[in-house]
Amino acid sequence: MYVADSRASTPSAQGAVRQAPAGRRRHAVAPTVLALGTVSLVTDVSSEMVTAVLPLYLVAGLGLSPLGFGLLDGIYNGFSALVRLAGGHLADRGGGRHKWVAGLGYGVSALCKPLLLLAHTLTPIGLILAADRTGKGLRTAPRDALISLSSTSETRGRAFGVHRAMDTAGALLGPLLAFLILRATVDGYDAVFTVSFCVAVTGVLVLVLFVPSGTTGRPAAPDATDPPHRAPAGGEPRPTLRAALGLLRRRALRRITVCALLLGLATVSDSFVYLLLQRRLGVPDRWFALLPLGTAAAFLVLAVPLGRLADRVGRWRIFLAGHGALLLAYGLLLTSWHGTALPYAVLALHGGFYAATDGVLMAAASDGVPEALRSSGLAVVQTGQAMARFACSLLFGAAWTVWGDRTALAAATVALALCAAVSYSLRPTTLEPVS
Repeated sequence: MYVADSRASTPSAQGAVRQAPAGRRRHAVAPTVLALGTVSLVTDVSSEMVTAVLPLYLVAGLGLSPLGFGLLDGIYNGFSALVRLAGGHLADRGGGRHKWVAGLGYGVSALCKPLLLLAHTLTPIGLILAADRTGKGLRTAPRDALISLSSTSETRGRAFGVHRAMDTAGALLGPLLAFLILRATVDGYDAVFTVSFCVAVTGVLVLVLFVPSGTTGRPAAPDATDPPHRAPAGGEPRPTLRAALGLLRRRALRRITVCALLLGLATVSDSFVYLLLQRRLGVPDRWFALLPLGTAAAFLVLAVPLGRLADRVGRWRIFLAGHGALLLAYGLLLTSWHGTALPYAVLALHGGFYAATDGVLMAAASDGVPEALRSSGLAVVQTGQAMARFACSLLFGAAWTVWGDRTALAAATVALALCAAVSYSLRPTTLEPVS
C-alpha cells in the first residue's frame, strides 16, 4: 500500500497557495482549489463540446480511416507530452508563475477553437489539434502544482478529487451542449466550434480574475516535501530541468512514472471506446455526442469519494483498482452481450477508471516531489503517461485498420492485463523522504 511518511503541512504561497489552518478546518479544500476547479469546469465545457463531436466529424463527416483518426487522436491526447516539461519548468523557474503559465496554456487552447472552422483536411486539422494540446501541456502541470501546494499530504487526494469532480461537471455539460446545438442548427459542427470558443474565453477570464497569484514560500518547519538541497545563505535552489529529471533517481517516484507509462500504453482512447460502443449498438449519429455523458457522470459521482478513500487506504491501491475497472469495461465490449444495460455498464466503469486514477496519480506523485520542483516533477510523470497514450492511439488505430475493431480491442485488453500485473509488482510500498 502506498502511504506518505510525512504528516506536515505543505508550504504556502503568498496569495495563491495557503497553508491549511489547524484544527477543524485542516481537512477543508483550499479556495485556490475551488477557483481552479471553476476554471477547469468552464474550460471543459468548451473542450468536451469539441471532443464529443470530433470522432464523428472526422470519421463520418470527413471520411478519415481508423488509422488516420488514430493519428489525429494520438496528436490530440499525446502531443502535450512534448511541452509539459517546458510548462512545469517555466512555472517553477518563475517562483510565482504557476497561474500565468497556466493562463497562457488556456489562452492558446481557446484560440484554436475557431480555427477548426477553416480546416477540412488531415494536415491543417492535425496542426490545430497539436496547437490545442500544446496549450493543455503548458497548463496542466502548473495547475496541478497549485492544487498540490494548496493541500496537506493527508488531504491531497480529496483536493484533487474535488478539482476533478468540478472539471468533470464541465465534461458532463459539454457533450450535452454539443448535442443540443447539433439538433438545433443546420451547420451543426460550425456552431459547436464557435460556441466552444466563446466558452473557452470565459474560462480564461475566470482564471485571470479569480485565481490568486504569488510566489511559493517556505514553511517555518521542514516538510517531507522540502527540496533535498538548500541553497547557500538560506536561498532557494534554482529549479532546472536536470534537477526535475533527477527526481527519477528516487525509487518511489521512478516506479510511479514507469507504471503510469506502462498502463498508458494499453489505455485505449476515449474516442475509440465511444466508436466501439456506437458500432456494437448501432447508435444513430445524432446521439453519438451523448455517449461521453455516461463517463463524465460516473467520474463526477466517484471522484471525491475515491479521492478521500485513496487518502485513507493508499493511493496506489486505488490507482490499480481503477485500471481493473477499465479491464472490465473492455471485457464487456468483447462479449456477445447486446442488452440495454451494456452502454451504462461500460460507461460507468470507464468513468470509475478516471475517478480512481486521474487525480489520484497526481496526489501520489506529489508526495515524492519537493516544493521547489513540484510543477516540473509532476510534469515528468504526466509526460511519460501522455507519450504512452499517444503511442497507444497510433497502435490501436493501426490494429483496427488491419485486424478489425474486436481483434484490436482484444489485443489491448491482454496488454492492459499484463501491464497491470507488472505495475502491481513494481508498486511503491513506501515514500522516500525528499529532505
